[in-house]
Amino acid sequence: MNREVDVLVVGAGPAGLTAAARLAAAGVPRVEVLERDDPAGGVPRHCAHRGFGTWPGALTGPQYARRLTEAALRAGAEVRTGVTVLDWAGPRTLTAVSARGPETITAGSIVLATGARERPRAARLVPGTRPAGVYTTGELQRAVHLHGQDVGERAVIVGARDVAYAAATLRTAGTRVVAMVTEHPGPRSTAVRAAHTRLWHAVPLLTDTTVTELLGHGRLSGVRVRRRDGRTTVLAADTVVFTGDFVPDHELARRGGLTLDPATRGPAVDAALHTSRPGVFAAGGLLRPGRSARAAAGAGARAAWSVRARQAAAEAEAVRARQTQAEAEGAAGAGRGGAGRVVGG
Repeated sequence: MNREVDVLVVGAGPAGLTAAARLAAAGVPRVEVLERDDPAGGVPRHCAHRGFGTWPGALTGPQYARRLTEAALRAGAEVRTGVTVLDWAGPRTLTAVSARGPETITAGSIVLATGARERPRAARLVPGTRPAGVYTTGELQRAVHLHGQDVGERAVIVGARDVAYAAATLRTAGTRVVAMVTEHPGPRSTAVRAAHTRLWHAVPLLTDTTVTELLGHGRLSGVRVRRRDGRTTVLAADTVVFTGDFVPDHELARRGGLTLDPATRGPAVDAALHTSRPGVFAAGGLLRPGRSARAAAGAGARAAWSVRARQAAAEAEAVRARQTQAEAEGAAGAGRGGAGRVVGG
C-alpha cells in the first residue's frame, strides 16, 4: 500500500507527539505519527513517579504520556501504534510494517523523534556470567510498572545521575537497594535528591567505584566492585540495574545516510533542527540523549515551527511561480495580438 501525507512523525514520545499536536493545530491537514510500541507516550509511560509536565500540578509519567497523546489526537493528528518503520524508499519516503501489512509512505516533511536508549550490560563490557536479574532503567520500569513482575530482593544500582535515582522503582517492587555505585567522586544529581536517597532511604553511595564482574549462575548472586585505590569487594545482590549512558536510537537516520554529529552520534542539525536531508527534521532524545521529557517536548514544538516555516516558504514560492508564469503568458499573448495587426499607410 502506497500513501502520501503532509507530515510524517516517526516516534510517539514527548518530542514526536508535541510536534504532531502543534502541526495539526496549525492547520496542517495530514499529520501522521508512527510508533512501534503500544501505547504511545515514549519513556514516560513506565515512569510512575511524579515530576512530568509543568509546575504546579506535576503528573506521573503515564498521566503525562496520555495527556500528550490526547493532545495530538484532539488537534487532528493520526497516531498509529504497533507500526515499525523499516527503511527509506526515497528522499522523503519510508517503508513500514504493521498488522495491516507492509506500506510505503511519502511525506512533504518528516520529523525523526526516535529517542534514545540506555546501553545494556553487554555494550558496557562488564565481564562475568550471564545470569538473570540484570536490567537497564527502562527494562526495570517496564517490568515493574507495565507487567508487575518480581525483580528480586536485593539490588545494586550502577550510576548516580538523575535516572539512577528514578530506579527507586525498585522500592515499589519491594526490592531493597543495597548500594549505588558510581565511578565519579560524587553524585551526578542534585544535592537534595542525593541526600534524600542516602538519609531517608538509607542507600549508601559508593563513589570512585566501578563494577568489574557479575557473579552467579542462573540468577545473579553478587556484584564485584573495585575502588579507585585497588580494593575490591563483592556486594551480595540478586538484581543489578545499569543506569544512564544513553545513546541515540539513530538506526533510521544512519540507514538514510543522514550526516551524524560525532559528539552526540545523533543526526547533525542546524538551528531549525533541519538534518542534512531536505525536508527531514530531528528532535528530542535522538539529538540529546538522556534529557528530560520536558526538554524533548520543547524540541518537538521547535521542530513543528521549523516544519511549518518550511511549508510556508514553499507555498509562497509556489504562489510567486504561478504569478510569474501568468505574467509571462500574458506578455506572450499581448505580443501575439500585436503581431496580428496591420497598420495602413
